[in-house]
Amino acid sequence: MVVYLDAAATTRVFPEVAEIVLHWMRDEFGNAGSRTHGYGTRAKKAVARAREGLAAHLMARPDELIFTSGATESNNIAILGLAPFGVKCDRRHIISTAIEHKAVLEPLEHLASQGFEIDLIEPGISGRVEAEAVIERLRPDTLLVSVMQVNNETGVIQPVAELAEHLRGTPTYFHVDAAQGFGKFPDDLRAPIDLISFSGHKLGAPKGVGGLLVRRRGHDSVPLTPLMYGGGQERKLRPGTLPVPLVMGLAKALEVFELDRADWFKAASDFRAQLLTALGRTRFHLHGDQDHVVPHILNLSFEGVDTEALILQLKNYAAVATGSACTSASYTPSHVLAAMGLPAKQASNGLRLSWFPDQVQELDVDEFVDLIAGYQADVRFA
Repeated sequence: MVVYLDAAATTRVFPEVAEIVLHWMRDEFGNAGSRTHGYGTRAKKAVARAREGLAAHLMARPDELIFTSGATESNNIAILGLAPFGVKCDRRHIISTAIEHKAVLEPLEHLASQGFEIDLIEPGISGRVEAEAVIERLRPDTLLVSVMQVNNETGVIQPVAELAEHLRGTPTYFHVDAAQGFGKFPDDLRAPIDLISFSGHKLGAPKGVGGLLVRRRGHDSVPLTPLMYGGGQERKLRPGTLPVPLVMGLAKALEVFELDRADWFKAASDFRAQLLTALGRTRFHLHGDQDHVVPHILNLSFEGVDTEALILQLKNYAAVATGSACTSASYTPSHVLAAMGLPAKQASNGLRLSWFPDQVQELDVDEFVDLIAGYQADVRFA
């Protein structure tokens, strides 16, 4: 059996979630936009309950949350949707970081081609951007700051709550890509963040559903322009028929995880400690500030070892990855590790191990590490 160690890419759907998704696909299959019969009414009421629960998790109002296909779409709506307001008000300066997911960096690249000034901050060897480094770059024409909550490659937690408290008193809007932290670190996301993007499939929900929180400032909402047209759904920001089964699965996944969060954190941390102890038999380098890191993501490189070759050695034993699933087809150095200032060889050899505790129970950690140590020894003496 191949043990799954790529939970930062996606997670297995919780059994309870699979059941509720099937129910809303097979039994209650109504369109939430249909108003002339019970099927539609029940679907609409169910979506409303799901929206209330998800918004409450973020200490927000239900009408501040729109459903999307996931964090990538939410990031695009947040960043590109704010651009027309920036043009209108002649505020075309955007601050972000060089370690963001491509779902943020590529929309920013597009805006740069349209005359926006994009200011990307490199975090240094810690992988953690200092709040002061962002604040000191604010200008009167700064439209937006976009900083992820948890880096998807290193697992390093960024100071988004601290930034939110500062930016709330300025005209600059604040966007957080919370794909990796949603559900796991709710306190950070309850800070006064204007725009929060998240996906469900990092938390036991199906792929293809997520959300964008558009939090009001008093009576004022963030002035977003829709990217698509064709219906009045989701506050006219995201038209199209709502995928009721996926929405219900997302709400159920958060409910299941919240009940188990404390046990999940302890089990994830215990596995991390066990793994690091065993890895002491190898020569490796950890990447990122280990004092500000999530318990279920570990990014490291092994001395003298080509990571792609190592992954091939492990493929029949464990499913692991070099980094983001969205860029894993590329053999270029990780843009995250490069932005941290790691040497090119080390940045090209980062290995990401990520887990949900219930998916690694059958892993023999000592045997797994012995495989790595043996391969490292073979390479060294080849």
